[in-house]
Amino acid sequence: MGLVIGIGIIVWLGSMAIWYVMTNASRSSDIERFKHRLLGTPKLKKKQKSDSKQPALFETEHPKQRQLVVHILKKYNLNDRAQKLLEQAGLKWKVGKLANHCMLGFIAGYAVPWLFAPDFLKPYLLVTAVAGGVMPVMYVMRKRKKRLFAFEEVFPDCLEFISRSMRAGHAFSVSLEMICREFQDPLAGEFRRTFEEHNLGLPLDVALQKLSERVPLLDVHFFVSAVLLQKRTGGNLSEILDKLAYVIRERFKLRGRIKAVSAHGKMTGTALTCIPIAVALISWFTNPDYVKFFFTDDVGHIMLGGAVGLQLVGYLIMRKIVNIEV
Repeated sequence: MGLVIGIGIIVWLGSMAIWYVMTNASRSSDIERFKHRLLGTPKLKKKQKSDSKQPALFETEHPKQRQLVVHILKKYNLNDRAQKLLEQAGLKWKVGKLANHCMLGFIAGYAVPWLFAPDFLKPYLLVTAVAGGVMPVMYVMRKRKKRLFAFEEVFPDCLEFISRSMRAGHAFSVSLEMICREFQDPLAGEFRRTFEEHNLGLPLDVALQKLSERVPLLDVHFFVSAVLLQKRTGGNLSEILDKLAYVIRERFKLRGRIKAVSAHGKMTGTALTCIPIAVALISWFTNPDYVKFFFTDDVGHIMLGGAVGLQLVGYLIMRKIVNIEV
């Protein structure tokens, strides 16, 4: 089994080395092409097919640099979802980099415990491997949640700022530009991108819809709907934005009250979930022969699987009860 793990690590390191070499080669060729273009010198290339290709407006992954995992993600329509997740998290990663981190976490989660785990625990190391492979995705999800929370926290102030600037006589597009200077990221970055897209010729409707896709918050959808509706039917947009900001702040207050009330239930659920784990660890150190039964006997396997499954179901039910959406 150790030989298989070693071969897997060698194959992964080889693929990473090939990807690194090809990336540097493509970057050097791009630098030479831009250098010849700026200096006005002719290009000395043997192949004329590459001259007919136009440079891409946005940086994307080169087809030769895509790995097997990326092809699998594209096959199951997960590549676009992963790219959108990275974009919402504010990370300048490619999907291939995320796949490499997941693969490295999977290998490390299996190889490192293999060196220290007893023989009867080695068949269960797949659980740690899966946990290690999921860790990069969990990191991205955490960054996404933190970024959306930071955006939502200052969004009411942004709406009031737009309302005041429109009352002062500024156009809506000018108000979007002023947000970039008055606020900080992530809100300033998202509105800067929206303003630049509109300034470069994209219709305002499409630019705002792209904003709602990048920031999947209910408040942002309300804001986009209000602006588009006002553009089609008319009305006092500044008054609508003020009322929307007031509703968002009241919802924040209600959410804080609900969190304070449900904190006891969350703490109780966490304690009830951790008690069996603590008892198992104490039994492992005090009476290891008693605990080995769950790993060496077939009946112990069934009992352990049933206990873990029921514990997870109970924890999810308790979390669902105390998780109240506002």
